[in-house]
Amino acid sequence: MAELQLKSVEKMYGNGFKAVHGIDLDVKDGEFMVLVGPSGCAKSTTLRMIAGLETISGGEIRIGDRIINDLTPGKRGIAMVFQNYALYPHMKVRKNLSFGLKLKRKPKDEIEASTGEVSGILEIDELLDRLPKQLSGGQAQRVAVGRALIKSPEVFLFDEPLSNLDAKLRASMRVRITDLHKRLRDEGRPATVIYVTHDQVEAMTMGDRICVMKDGHIMQVADPVTLYEKPANAFVAGFIGMPEMNLADAELTMDGTPKLTLAGQTISAPADLSARLNAAPGPVTLGIRPQHMTIETDGAADAFSGVIHNIEFMGHEVNVHVTIGDAAFIAVVPTEKFDLKLQRGDRVGLRPTGVQMHIFDRASGENVSLAE
Repeated sequence: MAELQLKSVEKMYGNGFKAVHGIDLDVKDGEFMVLVGPSGCAKSTTLRMIAGLETISGGEIRIGDRIINDLTPGKRGIAMVFQNYALYPHMKVRKNLSFGLKLKRKPKDEIEASTGEVSGILEIDELLDRLPKQLSGGQAQRVAVGRALIKSPEVFLFDEPLSNLDAKLRASMRVRITDLHKRLRDEGRPATVIYVTHDQVEAMTMGDRICVMKDGHIMQVADPVTLYEKPANAFVAGFIGMPEMNLADAELTMDGTPKLTLAGQTISAPADLSARLNAAPGPVTLGIRPQHMTIETDGAADAFSGVIHNIEFMGHEVNVHVTIGDAAFIAVVPTEKFDLKLQRGDRVGLRPTGVQMHIFDRASGENVSLAE
């Protein structure tokens, strides 16, 4: 396997539209890197440039010590798994798996051994004599992964491979793919993986690190825990996490200690937030995850007063939707701690947990509450 590097990579189309804006990304040897972001953020375009299916307009792409900008896809040392599986419909699974090795004129015994090994790893031995039309979606996707795996490429590329599967199969395939990556690493043949998805659950559960993209820019690259706990900006904060982070316009003042005003209500910033805050007084965006808010009696100290406008029972937890002025908040409360007497229209206090409160500069979106 090999390290992958993107240096100042750009993509400009003939009509003048710039899809990718000089991005830099280093993917370690054997790392599972996920590119995630909303539709149109250029994550698939970036993957296709790595694959050689799109030309780059500027910058440099390296795999190991090779610059691959001008190499054809077949000479880049990559294997790609597509969203639509892209299996040869007239070939049985066995031939689909081995076709790439036959093109490379590998010896017959080597092809048979590799086919057997890959089909065993992916548990598709019993499918080898079936045609693609006889496979379920999950089976077809495992065959597509096997066809990439058998080539022993330097870099694996996955382009939203699970988006055509139902929720149960997606969850199963997430585990299979990450288990396969760990198994190869444990066996001393680590696989460098670039995985594109718009699904943040896939990103958070699969990636060693995650690259969050927006409009052709990289917003943050970090491990899942860091993205969740220390988002670099308001976009990452709002994109990562379910339910998404509560974000609302507020005013920061520094009257002795920092204070936050929202919808005409002012609370003191908790001591831990004060210690890490690096911001001048003025307009900010207050960010609090739903899991880090508590429901209090109306009028409780350092809690915002609001009105419940919806209650969602989710089984093990309750999503409480509270309106504070024009801002809508969600608080996630464990079911056993939820007051069943509460109902729509009740006024309650909403208190943020200080250690998990974030302050973003309203103009730039930068998180100004990350200072140590």
